[in-house]
Amino acid sequence: MYWGVDVGSTYTKICGINESKEIIYTKIIPTIVNQDEIVKDYLKDKDVQMLVSTGYGRHMIEDTFSCPVISEIKAHAKGAYFFQNQAQMVIDLGGQDSKVILLDKTGGFIDFKMNDKCAAGTGKFLEIASSRMGLELDEFSKIGFEANKELTISSMCAVFAESEVISLIAKKESASNICFAVHESIASRLASMARKFAIKSEYIIFTGGGALNGFLVYLLSQKLEKKVIAAKHPQLVGAIGAALSGYEVCNEI
Repeated sequence: MYWGVDVGSTYTKICGINESKEIIYTKIIPTIVNQDEIVKDYLKDKDVQMLVSTGYGRHMIEDTFSCPVISEIKAHAKGAYFFQNQAQMVIDLGGQDSKVILLDKTGGFIDFKMNDKCAAGTGKFLEIASSRMGLELDEFSKIGFEANKELTISSMCAVFAESEVISLIAKKESASNICFAVHESIASRLASMARKFAIKSEYIIFTGGGALNGFLVYLLSQKLEKKVIAAKHPQLVGAIGAALSGYEVCNEI
């Protein structure tokens, strides 16, 4: 078995693939203290021929397991290409950053853009906004389709953007219209990053927890005038890419 561990800011994703590159094991757990020990406990009774780590906490896993690491960019490119080998662009929305990755014809990355300076354009802002409105993330990701007013949130800072949400609540704007504003703000940032590259393919692969948000997928498709497709197992793409990297090392690909 070949394993990939993606230690993200919010969740840690674990994936195990076999010799046929079939996904056999998957695990998603919140990222907390001593995460390396939690990963070690999960893997203690598993067949581990190779382990590769990626994500924010990759070096913690490297130190504990003495395993190789790869960058998040390389892992997401490899994982996305595994599912959609015609894709030339990947948009990833994680808890604390967002990135756009340009791929070559073999799934390697050519270039990328990343926003890791502020949470306003990330999944964390979705969590903050939905919590402020007393809604579960799943519900918050759906009610935007019911919006009848296109409100906007202009701040580039998560703190001030949250203040704008509070202001909209105080003005008794509907939950669906506020939801639209939050999602539109994030979609605009992602689309702006994507437009910095020439988008030649007919569709774009969307990865990360944000890809589970149907309304965000819809808005991105509208803004980019491309078909935006949520990757299969979108939260696991980085971990899958890391596992594939380990497979390639062991099989000298």
